Amino acid sequence: YAAGDVIGFPSLASTSMEQGRIAACHAFELPVPPAPQFFPYGIYAVPEISTVGLTEQEVRDKGINYECGIARLRETSRGHIMGLDQGLMKMIFSLKTRRLLGVHIIGEGATELIHIGQAVLNLKGTIDYFLENTFNYPTLAEAYKIAALDAWNRMSR
Repeated sequence: YAAGDVIGFPSLASTSMEQGRIAACHAFELPVPPAPQFFPYGIYAVPEISTVGLTEQEVRDKGINYECGIARLRETSRGHIMGLDQGLMKMIFSLKTRRLLGVHIIGEGATELIHIGQAVLNLKGTIDYFLENTFNYPTLAEAYKIAALDAWNRMSR
């Protein structure tokens, strides 16, 4: 068996651990849990960068009609309290299905915030999840609602 960096892409600690679990399950003839379609990437820099799902270019290349929503982290109450003047979240939604296609975050807490988008992507969630749910206040996670509202305001009804 091989797992992690020795097998190449994606060479992430999180996926390496999951690959190890799958190899162990297989070795002991245990049921293997289904692999999620989407997993997050994180760059631990200043500022942090994290992404999950399709990029805007990939969506265009696939010929999917889409809309993006943007939230600046300073627009959240928590961002204002923290004095953030940088950072943003971009969410990409299918116009046809309303499904979330990708989330891209740069700024404070990006590698923590990305998991909400990852969960919604893997559950095939739509913009409605973000529009209809309440987020703790004040948190940077409010950026999901702000970006979803931005995309929704751009969609024709």
